[in-house]
Order: sequence, then C-alpha cells, then structure tokens
Amino acid sequence: MRGVFLAILLLGLSTRVQAEWQLKPFIGLTFGGGTNFFEDIEHQAGKRKPAIGLTTALLWEIFGIEADVGHMSGFLDDPEQSLIIKSGVTTVTGNALVAMPRRISQYSLRPYFVAGAGMIRSTATSSPPGVFELNRTFTAIDIGGGVTGFLGQRLGLSWDVRHFRNVNRDPNVDERFSFWRANMALAIRY
Repeated sequence: MRGVFLAILLLGLSTRVQAEWQLKPFIGLTFGGGTNFFEDIEHQAGKRKPAIGLTTALLWEIFGIEADVGHMSGFLDDPEQSLIIKSGVTTVTGNALVAMPRRISQYSLRPYFVAGAGMIRSTATSSPPGVFELNRTFTAIDIGGGVTGFLGQRLGLSWDVRHFRNVNRDPNVDERFSFWRANMALAIRY
C-alpha cells in the first residue's frame, strides 16, 4: 500500500514532465496455454491462435498506467475436429507500467515492463449442443514486457509479450487457466 501511495505521489510531483497518451491497436498470437478445469480433449489450449485488441497507456517519464483488452477467437476450436464448434477468450486488465526514461531512449526503442490484474472470460460451445458448454469468468493477473519505437512525432510500432493466468478465489479448488500472448501494435502517441 505504501508503494502505491509513493508512486502516486512521485507521479504527482513531476509537474515538469508531461505525460503522453499511447493508443496501441494490436494483432498477435497466443501460445503455450493450458488448463485443468475441463478436459481439453482436442488439445487446443496450447496451440497458436490469433489475437486482436487494444492497449491504452498514460506514460510519464518512467512510470505509467495502462488498460489492455484482448480477444482470441477459436481458442479451443480445432478445424479438423467437430466437438467444439465455437470458443473464445477475452482478457481485460489494468496494469502498472515501468519504462526506460524518455530522456534516455529519445528516438530509439523504449523498453517497458507491465504487471497488473483483471479478468479472463472463456466461452465454448459444442456440437451437438449441451455436450460441452463453457462460460466462465476468472480473476486474472498478467505480466510482461515489450518495446515501443516511434517513427515520427505521433506514429510508431510496439512489440509485446505477456503471460495471463487465472487466480483461484477458493484455496481448496485447483483450477488453472493460462496462456502467453505475443503481439505487434501500431503505436499512436498524443
């Protein structure tokens, strides 16, 4: 709690340093996923699946905050099998961000680290209907990092890798759901 208060105080005291907003629509892939709360009989959770989303960040000289929303369609689908006909995973997280100081990185790649919490929503529908249905929302944490480089005053590119996993609310229940996401984004600074 003291660390959060200190970070807010430091951000508030740095009046000479202007914060910048970054908007990053992204495309990417998920990989290395796994779960134990249902039988992944088609072994799809660990395979690469396409992802899209949007990250918005407010970044000062070193510290910042961000909101990240991502969606992966077909997370549990297998085109060669017919049990699960439609599935998806949506993540929504709020993160703390620590970046290389702007005065050091200037016009080169600026590395950053993110960590936060939010939720993972997972859905799946089977054929025939009713054999398998999944509609769960989990508390989640994420951690990762990346680099952003601007090609001009306003536009740039960003590359990012993050790990998402659920957090068990009940210590007597061992439910695991996790995956990695790697993405590339168009970075818009304003």
